[in-house]
This record gives sequence, C-alpha cells and structure tokens, in this order.
Amino acid sequence: MALAPGTATTTPTPESFRWRGRWLDHWEPEDPGFWRRTGRATAWKNLVFSVFAEHLGFSVWTLMSIVVVHLDSVGYDFGVGRTFWLLIVPNLVGAALRMPYTFAVPVLGGRAWTTLSSAVLLIPCLMLAHAVTNPGTPYWFFLLTAAAMGLGGGNFSSSMANISFFFPEHRKGLALGLNAAGGNLGVAVSQLVVPVVIGLGTGINLAYAALMWMPVVIVAATCAWAFMDSVTAARPDGNSYRSALRNRHTWVMSGLYIGTFGSFIGFSFAFPTLISMSFTDHGEYVSLAFLGAAIGAVTRPLGGWLSDRIGGARVTLWTFVALVLGALGVLAGVSRDDFPLFFGAFVALFVLTGIGNGSTYRMIPVIFAAEAERAAGNSGTDPAVVAASARRQAGAVVGVCGAVGAFGGVLINLVFRFSLDDAGAGIGPALLVLVAFYVGCLAATWWFYLRRRFAVDREPGLAHARV
Repeated sequence: MALAPGTATTTPTPESFRWRGRWLDHWEPEDPGFWRRTGRATAWKNLVFSVFAEHLGFSVWTLMSIVVVHLDSVGYDFGVGRTFWLLIVPNLVGAALRMPYTFAVPVLGGRAWTTLSSAVLLIPCLMLAHAVTNPGTPYWFFLLTAAAMGLGGGNFSSSMANISFFFPEHRKGLALGLNAAGGNLGVAVSQLVVPVVIGLGTGINLAYAALMWMPVVIVAATCAWAFMDSVTAARPDGNSYRSALRNRHTWVMSGLYIGTFGSFIGFSFAFPTLISMSFTDHGEYVSLAFLGAAIGAVTRPLGGWLSDRIGGARVTLWTFVALVLGALGVLAGVSRDDFPLFFGAFVALFVLTGIGNGSTYRMIPVIFAAEAERAAGNSGTDPAVVAASARRQAGAVVGVCGAVGAFGGVLINLVFRFSLDDAGAGIGPALLVLVAFYVGCLAATWWFYLRRRFAVDREPGLAHARV
C-alpha cells in the first residue's frame, strides 16, 4: 500500500537530513501500482508549482533586458559599454548559481528550496524599485541590482533536478521538457508584459517593472510551501559528478549546449537592446522582442521529439548548420537596414536554439547508455549495474551542461559589447564570431557523434537509441 506524504517507513529520514515539512520517505515511481495509486497525482502537482516558480525565476532574471532599453528616457545615460554590463552581470551570476542550486535540492528538499529560491526574488525587485525612484542612483547600485536579478537564473537547475526525482524514467522526458519550456517562457512573458505595465499612466514608470512581480513572488513562494513535497531519496551523488567531470563527453556536450542554450539566453538578454541600437529611428520595434524568446521556448520540446525519431546528433548537426545561415541572415538585415529581414532571421535563431536545446539534452542519456553498454561488454560487469551508474552520471552531466551552457549567454553578450562599444563596428563582427563558433559546434557534433566509429545507432544493443 502506498504511504501518504510524510509517512515514515522502516528507515525514516534522519533528523540531520530532514527539513520541516512534508517528506516522501516512500517514493517508488518505477512501481506501476504505486505510480497509479499515489505517485502520478503527487508528481504532477509538484511539476505544476515547480514550473510556476521556475517561470518566475526566468522573468526576474531577464528583467534588466527591458529596463536598460528605457533608462535613457528616465535620465540615466550609461553608454553602450556599461549598459551591456547590466545585461552581462545577471547572466554571469545566474550561471554561477546553477551548480550550487542543483545541490541545494537534496540538502534542503525540493519544497523548502523552491520556497526559499522564490522568496529571495523579492530582493532584486525591491532594489530595482529603489534605484529607479531615486534620482541620481549611482551606476554601481544598478550593477548590484542586476547581480541580484541573477538569483532567478539558478532556479532552472534546481527545478530540473527536483522534478527528475518525481517521475519514472519513461516519463521524465515529457516532465522535464514541460518544466524547461515553462521556465524559458518566463523570458517572453517579462519582455511582453513589462513594456505594457511601465507605460501605464503618464510617461515611463520603471518602478512598475519591479512592483508588478512582488505579489507574484509572494504567491509562488506560498504555493511552493503549501503544496509541494520533498523526496527523501534525493540525496547528493558526488561520485557521479566526479565521474562526469572526468568524462570528455561532458565537456563536448557542454560546448554544444553553449551553442544552443547559451545562444538562447544570450539572445534573450540582448535582443531588445540590439533592436534599439540597430534601428534607432524605430523604438517601437522593441515591443516585438518577446516573440523571439516565446518561440524559442515552445520549440524546445520539438527538438526532443525530432531526436527520438531521427537521432539527437543529426538534429543538433542540422541545427548548427541552420544557425550559421540564420546569423548570416541577421547580418544581411543589419547591413541593408532591413528590419523585417533582421527580425525574421533573429526569430529563426530563437527557433533553432530551442530545437537545439531539446536535441542536445536528448543526446546525453543515449551517449552515456552507449558507453555503459560497451563497458559492460568489455568488463563482464552486470549490465543492470552499469546502466544504473550511467543514468546517474547522465543526470550529473545534465547539471554540469546546464551550468556551463548558461555561461554561454555571458560570452555572447561580451561579444556584442566588444563589437558595439570597443570596436565601434556595429554588431557585424559579433555575428561573424558566432558564425565561426557554430561551424566549430557542427564539426564537433559530426566528429564525436556521427562518424562511423561512434555510430551508437549501429551498436547491436542500442539499435533503438539514436544519438
């Protein structure tokens, strides 16, 4: 019989590990009977509130991308270089927090950590409200506010890690895909709603950009505390992370994820500013920036779906080919002062990064399953034991790639900053750097995962599993 949430089994949670609240000491999602009676409803309930909290994290994380576009109109002229640092810093902090946020879930529990990580988003909201309502606020305070917004960037990793414990293996793809897409949509919602809200009344009221999120933060934290659960078995697995860090595929996939998710989050931060700087006579175009992040978020599951059918490496390879063409299309739009071409090509980049996010994540478990099967065949080890180890290591690699990939957004904005400010040559040189990087990513994808010598889909035991 399935136990109710918080009921102890014969091996209760040690007090040193228990956090106040509901802990699921008995959690067996792989048991069909348990999943049908108790697990499914509890897992989906936690997923709903996890998506809500993660969505809010992305909204606050990328809030500065809209604020900087309007700083000039309220009396703050920071110039191109310092403006881009206001975009780079939250990206940098959010990326740095992803790994510790991942480990926070097993230590404090998903319920408590989701509550805490949501509640702390009040800090950047309060700081922004203070900054824009006090004339003469120094640049360093805006920079500190941008850093505080980075608190929302770590929520992705902790949310993904937490939800992965609730679902059985054959349902994790859908659950994690919905969780990731729902979170990523927070960028689009922020870029769509904030410009409307700050324009209410007379002039531009940037304080509204902060105040509008504060009640939502309170609701998200309250819902997490009231309705979510924590899984006792979600303990830290340091061995898997150490093994992952020593595996070359971890770093290859991290590089590819820089090209996909790094591009998505980097473009999300930069897109409104790039529109305003590249088409200075058409400030109204900035209101369309949300479309890029929105489309990129909803196409993420498409990448996983395509990968299940034709192989993740194939989808990733062609994604990078198309990213090269898309970047060249943006370059052509800027060179010809053609906004429809610029915007259309940039939206295509968002679509492609969304597909690439899904395909690269889909590659990771297949790659490590293939390595496990080879290891079992060569050493004579029980395949089930090796496969279980491979799943844990793949989970660790997902965490590492998520953290490294987020740093890609920092690199992209640094490239744009250098191109626009230090070089003073517009965004053309930055786009050419991106083209060269995407060419390198597609070459790495082919070299490591599509050459005949790797060919996971040709392995006898993995004929169904296409990298």
